[in-house]
Amino acid sequence: MRKQAGIWLLATLVGCGASISEASVYALPAHGNVVGALKAVTTHRDDTLLDIGRFYDLGYNQVTAANPGINPWLPGQASKVIIPAEYVLPPGPWTGVVVDIPARRLYYFPAHDRVVYTYPVGVFLPGWKERLTTTRIVAKFKMPAWNVPKNIHAWFEKKFHMDIPWYWPPGAGNPMGELAMETGLSGIFIHGTYHPWGVGMRASQGCFQMYPENVAQLFPMIPVGTPVRIIDQPNLVGVRNGQIYLQSYKPMHAYHQEGMPDLQRAVMAIKSFMARNHVDQAIDWTRVRHLVAAHDTVALPVGVDTPSLAMLSTALPAKPYAYAPYGRSANGAAVPPPLPLADSVDQEHLHVQVTFPDQAP
Repeated sequence: MRKQAGIWLLATLVGCGASISEASVYALPAHGNVVGALKAVTTHRDDTLLDIGRFYDLGYNQVTAANPGINPWLPGQASKVIIPAEYVLPPGPWTGVVVDIPARRLYYFPAHDRVVYTYPVGVFLPGWKERLTTTRIVAKFKMPAWNVPKNIHAWFEKKFHMDIPWYWPPGAGNPMGELAMETGLSGIFIHGTYHPWGVGMRASQGCFQMYPENVAQLFPMIPVGTPVRIIDQPNLVGVRNGQIYLQSYKPMHAYHQEGMPDLQRAVMAIKSFMARNHVDQAIDWTRVRHLVAAHDTVALPVGVDTPSLAMLSTALPAKPYAYAPYGRSANGAAVPPPLPLADSVDQEHLHVQVTFPDQAP
C-alpha cells in the first residue's frame, strides 16, 4: 500500500510540472502553502545555468544548488537541468513584501488579489548583516542617484584600495539600476542592479538586488506604505495534498553563530508545523537530514515512501531550453530585450561571454 501511494504521488508531482506557467506569479493555494512545480530542461552547448536560471526567475544559488555536478558556466550539450520552481511559502502573514534572506528570494502578496509574486534577490556580502525586522516602502525612485554612505565608501577603500565616487548620477552605470524602492531602514533599498548576474549571490552591502526585468514588473505594483518583512528561514516547511514538504537553503552564518544546529531547528520546525496544522504523517528523517545538509533549494516531500529527488528527477520530463543566451544588452541595468529562439544555425555561432559580478551595493 505504501509503495502504491509513493508511485501515485510521483505521478502526481511529475504531472504538475507539465502544466505550470513559467511566470513568477502563482495563485495562493486554497489548502496548504506550496506553489509552483518542478520542471526540467535540456541544454544546448552555448547555455549557462545562469541564463537558464534567469529565464525561470531563479537566482544563482537556486539553479546551481539544485544541479550539483553541472558546471554553471559550461553545462554542455543535452544536460538535464532541474528548475526548482516550486516554493514553500514563507510563514504568514501573507501581506506586502517578505524577503527571506537565506533563500535569497522576495515574495510579494498584493492586498486585493490572492496571488503571490516571487523573485530572486542578491543579498549582503559576508561581514555585513541585515536586521530581521518589519518596515515599509517609504519612497520609490525612477532612475535613482546614489549618495554613497560613509561606511560603504570606507569598505571599498579598505578592501579594494578603491576611492569610489561619493555620488553616482542616474544612468546605466549607477549601481542601483534604473528603479529603486526605499525601505524604512536607513540606506536599504530594493532595487535593480547594473550587475544582474549577482542576483542570488551575496553581492551587496545590505540592499536587495533584483534582475532589471523583475524590478520593472514589481515596481509599479507596490504602493508607498507597503509593509516589508525581512526574515531568516533557511528551512521552510509546508503541506501540499496532505504531504509534508521541506525546502532547505544554506543558512546565513551571520544569524547562526551560536545556538542550536540547523538540523535540530528543521526537526522542530517540522514537528511544530505538523502539530499546528493537524497533519499526521510518518516522516523520513534520513531524507530530512540529507536535505538540511545539502540545502539544494528544492521543495521535496519528506514523508516515508514519498519519492526522492533522484526519483523525481529521473521521471520528470525535460523539454529543450530553446532560447539564445542573454547577450551584452542583458549585462546592465536596463530591461533586456526578449530572448530570441536559438535555432540550429544560431547554435553553431553562439558564444557565451562570462561576466563575473563586481561587489555592488
